[in-house]
Amino acid sequence: MIKKTNYSTWQLWSLVIIRVAIGWHFLYEGITKLLNPDWSSLGYLMDSKGLFEGLFHSIAANSAVLNVMDFLNVWGLILIGAGLIVGMFTRIAAISGILLLAFYYLSHPAIIGVTYAIPSEGNYLWVNKNLIELLTLWVILLFPTWKTVGVDRFLFNKK
Repeated sequence: MIKKTNYSTWQLWSLVIIRVAIGWHFLYEGITKLLNPDWSSLGYLMDSKGLFEGLFHSIAANSAVLNVMDFLNVWGLILIGAGLIVGMFTRIAAISGILLLAFYYLSHPAIIGVTYAIPSEGNYLWVNKNLIELLTLWVILLFPTWKTVGVDRFLFNKK
């Protein structure tokens, strides 16, 4: 039995579809990194600009820290994606996704006059795909569809 919410059917399923689509994006990005034995975040981190570039460059400069960050990045993407898709530990997945996207955004902020070695899909001013996906996860967090459609409904049923 599906728990009754104040959402219309269209609202509920639209939010679930967005949650699953972002989950797919995270999961796919994590799996492609996992399956590529040559993948490393080294180039991405060294290409960092902006206020926090020193932090990201220092992560890249320490091979032990870089290996930990690569592991956390790959498995974070996979677990966040899987959690969002099936609606399992969705609140944790959404918050973790927000934090990961915030690091991506801070590493490569969309500011005037900054060019990156890694090509982007377009020219951005302040708002880019990482920020949009971060804000969408915030909406998903505010409208907890996993209480109605997702594994969390069964795990955290208060009956």
